[in-house]
Parts: sequence; C-alpha cells; structure tokens
Amino acid sequence: MNDAQKPARKSAQKAAQKPAKKAAQKPAKKAATKAVKRTAATGKASQRFTDEERAAMKERAQELKASARRGSRAEKAAQDEAAVLAKIAEMQEPDRGMAERLHAVIKASAPGLAPRLWYGMPAYAREGKVVCFFQSAQKFNARYATFGFSDEANLDEGTMWPTSYALKELTAADEARIGALVQKAVN
Repeated sequence: MNDAQKPARKSAQKAAQKPAKKAAQKPAKKAATKAVKRTAATGKASQRFTDEERAAMKERAQELKASARRGSRAEKAAQDEAAVLAKIAEMQEPDRGMAERLHAVIKASAPGLAPRLWYGMPAYAREGKVVCFFQSAQKFNARYATFGFSDEANLDEGTMWPTSYALKELTAADEARIGALVQKAVN
C-alpha cells in the first residue's frame, strides 16, 4: 500500500466508526426522553417551588436590583422604608394592622434596625443583614401571620429557642413581648 492510500483508508475507518458510536448513543437519549415524557404524561412530575415561592424569589431579585442602584445611604434608607410601608399598605386586614403596629414597635425598640423588604416581606436589618421579619398570612396562604427572627438575632437560650411566632392578633402584651425580643435580638 502506498502513502497516498493510507490516509484514505484511515478516513474510511473513522467514518465507519462514527455512525456506530452515534447509534450506540441514540437509544440512551431516546430512553431518557421517553422517561421524561412518561413523567410529564402521568402528571407526577414534582414541582420544586410553589407559585407563591416563585413570586417571593422574583420579588427578592427585584429588591436586590433596587438596592444595587447608586445613591446615598440616606436616600436608600428612605426608599427602603417607603417600600416597606407600601408593602404593608398592600396587605389585607388583619395582617395590615398587625404589620403597622409591629413596624412601630420595632422602630421604637431597636432604632438601629433599618426597615427593608426581604422576599417581599417587611424586614428589619442591622448592617445589611436581616434580623427579624413579618410574613403575612396571605403571602403563602397560611392560616396565621408569622413574626420571625433570622440567625443574625441574638436570641440564643440554652440548646433550643424559638425563632418565629404565629400571630392571629396583636395585643398590648404581645407588643411588649415582641419589643423585648427585638431588643434582645440586637444586643
């Protein structure tokens, strides 16, 4: 065999191998596709996030974009507080009333906490990190509103302590207790 025939023969061998490799891969791809189709056809494909959770994530993305805008700290703080008050105004009763009263209690108990939105919920942060938040019952179609603390809150008590509280209504005693908890959380 001369040198001119060797490259032609190698090319022919490679060409013969390629369809064999592709043919071997095709059944695997088809099987994976069929499995996905079967899952979709039976309707048993698990949803990873609920519509409410997806909406909260979109709100969080918008919050991050808004916070990235340039401006002075005072302007950003005023915009953040206005956004929190607007979100509270959008809530249905009785959550709106509780959120307004909680806002006042938190501002009085810990003036160093800055109001801001967090996943579309009113929250209060220290040095940019959320310490506590209010989640209305309508947010995730729950039967009660929630006032919660993040891991940034200094509420540690032994080996176990509560980090959120269910709220159906807010009494004067509840306001005093929440005020004390918020003060403890920031100290």
